[in-house]
Amino acid sequence: MDDGACRVYAGPQDDCGDEDLARVLRGKTIAVVGLSSDPEKISHRVADYLVRHGYDVIPVNPFHETIMGRPSYPSVRHIPVPVDIVNVFRRPEEVEPVVEDAISAGAQSVWMQLQVVNEAAYRRAREAGLCAVMNRCIKVEHRRLMAPG
Repeated sequence: MDDGACRVYAGPQDDCGDEDLARVLRGKTIAVVGLSSDPEKISHRVADYLVRHGYDVIPVNPFHETIMGRPSYPSVRHIPVPVDIVNVFRRPEEVEPVVEDAISAGAQSVWMQLQVVNEAAYRRAREAGLCAVMNRCIKVEHRRLMAPG
């Protein structure tokens, strides 16, 4: 990822700069926490989009050994390779342990999807030096900022 500092941003109505989001999106390895094996679920559709756009998506779901033909891990800390972005599809009250795992694993960013709002988890990620995005869809922002055309 870029060496530039990541500003604080918390949702679609704030003054988050597109440069900050693009910096996060330049990471190429994304752990998708709460990735569903059901192709109709939004987490699966978002992960599929990310794969089609060149990202290495790593499923994190303790209830499946594989998802999308890829090994699935019980938590971020169990992933054996460095992770750039931890993309969170969990209920807001379940995010804090995910952030702790992301910090322990040395992830660079935590991205909480739309309607995933947990201020304490967001602050913890920022305090630990991670870039943090909350209440935004990574697919929407990628399409807007990074996808050609």
